Parts: sequence; C-alpha cells; structure tokens
Amino acid sequence: MTTTTPAMPAGAQATTKRSTAAGRVRTRLNSRTATVVSIIVALLWTVPTFGLLVSSFRPEDQIKTTGWWTFFSDPQFTVENYQEVLFGTSSSSGQLASYFINSLAITIPSVLFPLAFASLAAYALAWINFRGRDWMYIAIFALQIVPLQMALVPLLKFFSTGVTLGGVTLMPAWDLVDEQKFAQVWFAHTCFALPFAVFLLHNFISQLPKDLMEAARVDGATHPKIFRTIVLPLITPALAAFGIFQFLWVWNDLLVALIFAGGGNETAPLTVRLAEMAGSRGNEWQRLTAGAFVSMVVPLIVFLSLQRYFVRGLLAGSVKG
Repeated sequence: MTTTTPAMPAGAQATTKRSTAAGRVRTRLNSRTATVVSIIVALLWTVPTFGLLVSSFRPEDQIKTTGWWTFFSDPQFTVENYQEVLFGTSSSSGQLASYFINSLAITIPSVLFPLAFASLAAYALAWINFRGRDWMYIAIFALQIVPLQMALVPLLKFFSTGVTLGGVTLMPAWDLVDEQKFAQVWFAHTCFALPFAVFLLHNFISQLPKDLMEAARVDGATHPKIFRTIVLPLITPALAAFGIFQFLWVWNDLLVALIFAGGGNETAPLTVRLAEMAGSRGNEWQRLTAGAFVSMVVPLIVFLSLQRYFVRGLLAGSVKG
C-alpha cells in the first residue's frame, strides 16, 4: 500500500526556507574564515588607536619628525605632554583639567535625569491603564525619528523668552549665568534622550511576568511600592545599558554643549576645548594626542566597569519573560 505525504502549506514552506537560510548564515559566521576576518578588522581598527597612544608619550621633537612605529627602535617616554595639556598655564597648553570637571558636571546629571524620568514613564505606560496610553506611546516612539537639530532653535527661544500664556508668564526667561548654562545643557540632553529611553525601558518593563504584578497587587502593594521593590531590581541591566549609551553620547557631544553651554572655560566640556585645539593649534601633535586620551579614559572606565550589565541588558530584551 502506498502512502502519500500531505503537501506542506505555502506559509510553512516559506518559514522552513527562512530557517534553513538563517542556519546557513549562522554556520558561515561561526566558521574559521569569519573568525579570521573579524580579527583582521579588529586589528585594523586598533592599530591607529595604539599608534595614537604611543605618540602621546613620545617627546615633541620625535612626534614631529618621525612616525610612531620608530618608537620600537628608539623608545623614549615622557609624561610632559599630559602635564602640559592638563595643568599648563599658557593659553595654548590646553588647560583640560577644568574642562574635564565641566564634562563630568554636564554628563552625570544628563544621564541620571533621563533614567529617572524614563523609568517612571515606561512603568506607567506598561502597567497603568489610563485614557490615551497607546497614543502617547506611539507619539513617544515617533519622536525618535525627529532630528535633535530641529529642536535647537525652539529650545534657545524657550530659554531666552520663557513661556507666556494669555499674558501670564508661566516660566520666566533664563538668565545666562554659568550655573543656569549647566541647567540648560541638562534640560536639552534630557529632552533629546527621553523618547529612546522610554521606548527601550518600556520594552523591558512590559515583558515582566504579569502574575508577579498581580500577586503584588493582591498583597496590597501600590504602584510606587511595586516600582521600587519589584521593577527597579529586575530592570537594572536595562538601566545600565541605556546609562552607558547616554553617557557616551553626552560625553562625546559637541553640538549641544557648544550651543547651550558656550565656549568659556567655566562651562564648556572637553569636546569644545579639543575642537578649539585642533582648529587653531593643529600643529601641536603632542598636545592633541594626549588630549584625545584624556577625553577617552572616563568612557573606557564606565564601559568596562558596567560591561556585564550592558551585555545582560542587551540580551534581556530578546527573550519574552
């Protein structure tokens, strides 16, 4: 007796083909050739950075007359470049120590404010039922595609004229003193970061087990207590992942800091000063190389210290909980 195998539906056939194709791609990416190519690409990206690091410790005359690779035939070390660029007294030295403090003063609040506001908003959008919740989430999602350059002029007008409604001043104009320049940069970075932060954290919070939330409500827990005792510990990897992204973005930012903080040494960050050094004193290679690594050290420390949370945060969003 002959048996016939039922025909596979067209949708199932397409799914099978996609799975087979994905399997072939994974096999190729895990092959020895792909590993060798990845190592070569990593070396090509690392060699210029290593050369910059070596140059930052070489004397000025050697930097300006020979390539960094000659260091291995005639090694000479000096920390004078870093001393000059950080604590030099001349106007051409860099004087990056004060700008370094300014970068910390700008970056840390610009990371903490979006984390606090976005986590609260994401919890409300995920677990609190209110009218217009879905439309609000769609609007927040859509704001991610709006270039921040479009908001620069409205924000500047907001800071300079304040908010007036019906002849009543709801918020006065901000006086351009140094302390309020920091507040302007914090406000701007927080506004630009909130759409992505809310979207990212909402994806994590909405995947928390529904039974866990219902059990907490049955026990009489309010929303603030649920958020503080249950949600925050579970989304720590997501907070760390966004915190790293935001820290690197704000620390390396030039446009927003230059517009809202100005170029003075009282409020300007490292990026503004480095841009000035590269533009007006581009022949001072020993100072530029040292200044580049001064600006890189803090992001490296932050990334390496939070790396395990960063990886967990990236993986947590790919699995339904």
